[in-house]
Amino acid sequence: MSSAATTAPSVDKVDGFSRKSVRKARQRRAQSSSQFRSQDKPIELVQLPLLKDVSAQEQPELFLKKLQQCCFLFDFMDTLSDLKMKEYKRSTLNELVDYVTLSRGYLTEQTYPEVVKMVSCNIFRTLPPSDSNEFDPEEDEPTLEASWPHLQLVYEFFIRFLESQEFQPSVAKKYIDQKFVLQLLELFDSEDPRERDCLKTVLHRIYGKFLGLRAFIRKQINNIFLCFVYETEHFNGVAELLEILGSSIINGFALPLKAEHKQFLVKVLLPLHTVRSLSLFHAQLAYCIVQFLEKDPTLTEPVIRGLLKFWPKTCSQKEVMFLGELEEILDVIEPTQFVKIQELLFKQIARCVSSPHFQVAERALYYWNNEYIMSLIEENSSVILPIMFASLYRISKEHWNPAISALIYNVLKAFMEMNSALFDELAASYKSDRQRERKKDKEREDLWRKLEDLELRRGVQNSDGVIPT
Repeated sequence: MSSAATTAPSVDKVDGFSRKSVRKARQRRAQSSSQFRSQDKPIELVQLPLLKDVSAQEQPELFLKKLQQCCFLFDFMDTLSDLKMKEYKRSTLNELVDYVTLSRGYLTEQTYPEVVKMVSCNIFRTLPPSDSNEFDPEEDEPTLEASWPHLQLVYEFFIRFLESQEFQPSVAKKYIDQKFVLQLLELFDSEDPRERDCLKTVLHRIYGKFLGLRAFIRKQINNIFLCFVYETEHFNGVAELLEILGSSIINGFALPLKAEHKQFLVKVLLPLHTVRSLSLFHAQLAYCIVQFLEKDPTLTEPVIRGLLKFWPKTCSQKEVMFLGELEEILDVIEPTQFVKIQELLFKQIARCVSSPHFQVAERALYYWNNEYIMSLIEENSSVILPIMFASLYRISKEHWNPAISALIYNVLKAFMEMNSALFDELAASYKSDRQRERKKDKEREDLWRKLEDLELRRGVQNSDGVIPT
């Protein structure tokens, strides 16, 4: 009896800790899968007739009733609850999608608030935190939204609504306002890539149709990126937002570019290169940078200086990405702008060619396969060849990878054909410098050898009891 009494408290203590852990785990799972909570009672919706089965005069009123019905939310965490009603809502949403696509005359002023209300009820929710702080978007599977069977149709309905020929932004702007857009942008942090893809289309349509919201949308994207770079380094929708910027927003900027747009490029887009997850959105980011340079070539110098400032020091994978982006920039650079940055640029390229990481060296050497870049190099060979020669010549003799040595041989051959006189001069100068270095090395070795011999003699004299003078 006494034994049982003494062990009981320790069992209670362990069980209490365990129950607390289980409670936390359950709470986390409930939050991470859906915004819906289980209902105490099953939801029962009155089944309405199909829109096609009623007269044209009755359709607008029935359409509004169906929108109101679709505001009811179901718990998709419980796969067995409300099965009949879930299917009914799914079929109703499908019907609404077809109706807004094919029908005419359904968009009355009463329709707009009901549509926005239905969409808001379904898509706007607090996104759950990631299941793990160690979540790696490149390696880990994202958490998919459990309610996607309904959510997908809501997004599709809203996109068709925005694309309708009868859609009137002047009426809709009362309901699709800054608050709506702000909530929409917050959803871009969803882990579900399917949802982010739908959001991208929705925001693209809103930006195109609501001129009064454009500056606000740009400002909020600006804020999201700044928070991402300098505070959290976590936001799932960076690639999608950059895609919207590149495909429509930057293209629409009037010339000459406003100061705020240039500031956005230098202070917001360029610092995005510093984050650890760059590989997830680098293609979209590079496209945006190139779009800016095609709009205003005078931005080339600050952009390249910015890239060189943020150049990765310890990550070879990022170096390869930077080199790829630089080539895209050089593909559109004007010769007058190239002259301004060639020295800084090719000093960095020379360092990349000398990299022991063969992919970095290889990516840098591929520049010489680009015809336009080769034409720029040829025009400015008197500046570029002296910067590159020492690195190329040294690595051609020392690099461990034979493929890199072969590429360097081709580059040296191209330089020799461009400017043979300067090439010969640099080769002679390089060999002379190397001879001087070898002579200095030999003198240094001889000096050390003499010092070692002297120290050895001092040690012998001390062991014989003779005090050296």
